Amino acid sequence: MNYRVKMILILTLFACISGGVLSVVYLFSSPMIEANILKEQREAIFLVVPGASEYTEKKVDDFIYYECRDKSGNINGYAFLAQGNGYQGVIKIMVGVTPDISKITGIKVLEQVETPGLGGRIAEKDFQEQFRGITTEPQIEYVKNQKPSKPNEIQAITGATISSRSVVSIINRYVSKMKTTVAKG
Repeated sequence: MNYRVKMILILTLFACISGGVLSVVYLFSSPMIEANILKEQREAIFLVVPGASEYTEKKVDDFIYYECRDKSGNINGYAFLAQGNGYQGVIKIMVGVTPDISKITGIKVLEQVETPGLGGRIAEKDFQEQFRGITTEPQIEYVKNQKPSKPNEIQAITGATISSRSVVSIINRYVSKMKTTVAKG
């Protein structure tokens, strides 16, 4: 048998075996990955709506949100998953708002693939804390190279304006959707 043919057969066999092993590993690890993602989302709900002791999942049309209640059973806010495109990929954020949806109570970046050290800084606590207590009317804005001067502004990350702008845009879009949904519901 020709040397090239042997080489092609061996490489093909190796590729098939590797593909099979990867498929089996994915098959077994997929449910655990899904469970961890759901656990992280549930924990994030309590982080973004301080004082919440329980929540109820609500669905209006295609939009899912969480009605959060304090120990007395009163609604103390809403949480919802917001996602959109960033500089390099999808950004997923859990957002918490007050019951009247006039202020952000917190955000938690759950998933992002932005540039490490630049856009990846959106997942840092300092950036996320800027959103706590800011107003949603007028829409949230970002400022570059200066401190925020209005109650609806956050400071963009230097060198990562696109990622900062993406987070603001995603939150604004979903806050608007949340206002419409609660008005319906």
